[in-house]
Amino acid sequence: MLQVITGGSGSGKSAYAEDCILKLGCGERIYIATMYPFDEESYRRIARHRAMRREKSFDTIECYTGLKDVNIPQGANVLLECMSNLTANEIYLENGAGDTTIEVILQGIDTLLHQAANLIVVTNEIFSDGIDYDEETKRYQRYLGRINLELAKQAEYVTEVVYGIPVTIKG
Repeated sequence: MLQVITGGSGSGKSAYAEDCILKLGCGERIYIATMYPFDEESYRRIARHRAMRREKSFDTIECYTGLKDVNIPQGANVLLECMSNLTANEIYLENGAGDTTIEVILQGIDTLLHQAANLIVVTNEIFSDGIDYDEETKRYQRYLGRINLELAKQAEYVTEVVYGIPVTIKG
């Protein structure tokens, strides 16, 4: 099963995604964390998130690029957070996919779907602020938008979390 959970910053999508994984039962839980630690604040944030997940019996895999190379236990319940970070990493990190980001990420999702019993992907709603961005930011938005679109097509469930309220889009 593939579920996509989206929402704006601070919408409650992460907590909702974790609750969804917990409701799947007591099988092995894998958290694929994509936030690249680039400064002291990001290291503190990562440590805080790990501590919060520890109580929920998640094993954490750090994956900044190369999702297709991640191996998880067959039949695990997987939470990937978040697609917007992974997309930025693949575009901009030295060992990232660059212009082939969309294809590389979708291959990674396919690989996970062949291993996991359930995959929940958290992504961000970054398309409705009405700001006119520079070309590089527009490229990032295009890539993330295309990835989100492809994931939503494949997903059995798509949910947008608005002010902590899950709104079913599909499924």
